[in-house]
Amino acid sequence: MDGGEHMATDVDATALVTERADQARKASHVMASLPRVAKDEALRAIATAIDAARAEILDANAADMKAGQDNGTSKALLDRTKLDDSRIDGLMKALEELANQSDPVGEVIGGRLLPNGMRLRQVRVPLGVVGVIYEARPNVTVDIAGIAIRSGNAVLLRGGSAAAHTNKVLVRLIQEVLEKQGLPVAAVQSVDDGGRPAATAMMEAVGKIDILIPRGGRNLIQSVVNNAKVPVIQTGEGNVHIFLDASAPAEQATEIVLNAKTQRPSVCNAVETLLIHTDALDTTGKTVLSALSAAGVTLHGDEQVARAVAEEVIPVTEEDFTDEYLDLDIAVKIVDSLDEALEHIERYSTGHTDAIITESVSSQQAFLEKVNSAVVVVNASTRFTDGGEFGLGAEVGISTQKMHARGPMGAAALTSWKWIIEGDYNIRN
Repeated sequence: MDGGEHMATDVDATALVTERADQARKASHVMASLPRVAKDEALRAIATAIDAARAEILDANAADMKAGQDNGTSKALLDRTKLDDSRIDGLMKALEELANQSDPVGEVIGGRLLPNGMRLRQVRVPLGVVGVIYEARPNVTVDIAGIAIRSGNAVLLRGGSAAAHTNKVLVRLIQEVLEKQGLPVAAVQSVDDGGRPAATAMMEAVGKIDILIPRGGRNLIQSVVNNAKVPVIQTGEGNVHIFLDASAPAEQATEIVLNAKTQRPSVCNAVETLLIHTDALDTTGKTVLSALSAAGVTLHGDEQVARAVAEEVIPVTEEDFTDEYLDLDIAVKIVDSLDEALEHIERYSTGHTDAIITESVSSQQAFLEKVNSAVVVVNASTRFTDGGEFGLGAEVGISTQKMHARGPMGAAALTSWKWIIEGDYNIRN
């Protein structure tokens, strides 16, 4: 997990988390019944405050980036830590989109008139107190805070040391806005001052935190899943596949694969494994592989791949098929059929996003039916697996579980429901 050793060691993390969770619980009662207009105003005010404090945010982020570089932090983690003007604009846009969305709280999602005349409704309600443990990713601080406000929840944030300076500024700005809007400051709190032990305390906060969401790499996610005593929504890593079917057109396939691999290789929706139908290898396959190599992507493949291309190919290992690169590397495998591609995806996919490029309707249908990932894509880049691209504004994360929340999670994913019965003094016979 992301380190917190630089934090004060004399802090009682359990007491700190308990105290702030209790404050969050009180705040959640206020947020749950907040009228839509108040939420909209708060979200837009946070966007305005972020814009006004742009220089301060960038200075804090520069300090985090320097510390990361000095500590030998990986390129992938540094990229996730980095904020610039464009990414700050993205944070503001996500908040504005959240403000424009319908309010999930109070939405009637089911109901019926019972034979005895009673009226039954299924209504969305907030979860209550949401805990999020994440590494780097200062955008998560803003996204989660915004989604918590939209969905009527309170949130506890443990953001880790990689973006500590940036997160501190962002949480302060959000709390200042909440106070000015007459809303409970405790609706958005950080427990970063509790260091790494605060993450453990959050995992053990049964009855204090209603749901815990990890955002980060495999080690962090598995640590939370394996050790948490509170319910967890698992946001999985993205061992993402693209399958080039026999009929995949060279030009379009090249554009899609390059976008999926090179646009931002450090993120979870970047492609990590390319499966190529053997009938497409000498045409589309070679074109795509040459374009990847020309773009600086290192190819990992077997002798069949090496014979097919002039570019250098590093021998592929089992780990290449199981792990995320989060860098300009890609594993390549030649398959004899769609069924073999499906078998490979079934074995190695993390259930995040998997895609097919094909002109065949039957191949499309088979792929859509048999691949059971959270997002299944036909003839488009895997980079579209994103809350913003899905029109959700910001996202909580991308759930790979088969629970109520799956795929990119927006505000509705932080709600549950209650059943409301309206009777006329009915009794059960």
